[in-house]
Amino acid sequence: MNRLSIIIVAKNEAIHITECVRSAQFADEVVVLDSGSTDDTVELARSLGARVVVTPDWPGFGPQKNRALDLAQGDWVFSLDADERITPDLAAQIRQAMRSAAHAAYSVNRRSSYCGQYMAHSGWYPDRIVRLWRRGQARFSDDLVHERLLVDGSVGRLGGELLHESMRDFESVLAKVDRYSTAAARALQRRGVKGSFAKALGHGLWAFVRTYLLRRGFLDGRLGLALAISNAEGTYYRYLKLWLLQRAAARTTGP
Repeated sequence: MNRLSIIIVAKNEAIHITECVRSAQFADEVVVLDSGSTDDTVELARSLGARVVVTPDWPGFGPQKNRALDLAQGDWVFSLDADERITPDLAAQIRQAMRSAAHAAYSVNRRSSYCGQYMAHSGWYPDRIVRLWRRGQARFSDDLVHERLLVDGSVGRLGGELLHESMRDFESVLAKVDRYSTAAARALQRRGVKGSFAKALGHGLWAFVRTYLLRRGFLDGRLGLALAISNAEGTYYRYLKLWLLQRAAARTTGP
């Protein structure tokens, strides 16, 4: 029997969780792993029939998604972020892939929005990510951010689209840039990567060139330019924070 579990990790996602869970209700179970929300995330998810488990800590995206995976009871698992939506076409593709079982896992095409506009270029589209897999044949990496699904077997491709309400407004852009750059800087520090002010400037400039020119962000109009600047800032902050973390550590351990 092919049962489908959709797993969602969340914290303070009341603005997103209702539409997210609703888009997942075609599954046999929806599991929401919450890491201590102080808003209505838990109550909203439970009211829609999701099985909600709350953990007091946040170990990072990779470890938390593996926790959610361990809670899943289905034969197949689909990982869904709280700010994502499964379209009806994609839901049909998921069911078809589960019936054929031609591969151990499947990638989907994600379309992301920036301040209300779905991006068609800028490196954001097409954005194929592996999200569906047969349970027991994949787990997430332990990365705190930008985690990857490690698959034991072949990976197929699904049609349809996964909609990603990535950054609804500029306030969420700033919050996400700050949050992700901090987590990424700490991950780089643990890996022994060296930071510097010059490296922060260089990586930030390259992120702008890659997004706006090489990935044709200019075709996304004014918001394409705004996105390229946001990517540059996020990359600059990541390496600047790494440099500052290392300076602070040096002062602590110095003579």
